[in-house]
Amino acid sequence: MKLIVDSGSTKADWIAIDEDGKVMFTTQTLGLNPEILDKQEILDRLNDRFDILQNKKLATHLFFYGAGCGTDRMKLFLSQVFKEYFSNAIVVVEEDTYAAVFATTPKGEKAIVSILGTGSNCSYFDGKVLEQRVQSLGYIVMDDCSGNVFGKSLIRKYYFNKMPKELAEVFEKMYDVDPDYIKNKLYKEPNPNAYLATFAKFLIQNKEHEFCRKIIFKEMKSFIKNYIKQFENCKEVPVHFVGSIAFYLKEELAEIFEKYELQLGNVLRRPIDGLIAYHIANK
Repeated sequence: MKLIVDSGSTKADWIAIDEDGKVMFTTQTLGLNPEILDKQEILDRLNDRFDILQNKKLATHLFFYGAGCGTDRMKLFLSQVFKEYFSNAIVVVEEDTYAAVFATTPKGEKAIVSILGTGSNCSYFDGKVLEQRVQSLGYIVMDDCSGNVFGKSLIRKYYFNKMPKELAEVFEKMYDVDPDYIKNKLYKEPNPNAYLATFAKFLIQNKEHEFCRKIIFKEMKSFIKNYIKQFENCKEVPVHFVGSIAFYLKEELAEIFEKYELQLGNVLRRPIDGLIAYHIANK
């Protein structure tokens, strides 16, 4: 049994397939970002899903693609946790960008591949090798155009009274805006980046409002300038996206890509289905 996992900071999609590529089960855990979780929290999240707990000794391979796995140190840490848990499995841990590449880019083709979800990143794939020129420093200082950045922007604008009254009333109905509640979520509970990303739902639902459009396009411009334009041939190859932010703001991406003369490629909400096809084709 092969386990294929696509993990962000918020959630992780799991699919188990047999040798013929037939799906045995699918499940979902909370995100398994090793940058923000310790070993025990990761194990607790695995044990919380019966399908995983019940079948852990049957797994022969684990292919894990995850947020926070961009450094050798984090890959090694997570690999050791998984090897202990899935004791009979060969474990492969890669950063989540590889999942995006394998799911969106035809074999051997060149492309720029980006992730816009709870966090964000951008890499160039030359058909064989992945190149990432910007080393992410995490959600506090980077992650342009991501869900957590949108969340920070909305909270700030709400508290600085920069949000239009009609939108502020909607915002208050959707979220608990009590300062103590927000501070507890940000500074005392796990996954503050995932909490911030929950506010992106408000932005997407109200994306036609000029206030929200300005926030969206400001961040998209920042992402293009800081990430996509670092690659000299960015106008010559398609730019693929995965992630909920990219998926629900596809029209806005198409609009700004036309302005910057960029080629918008495939846009997927999640790459897991493409990963199945990839692993079946590359046994």
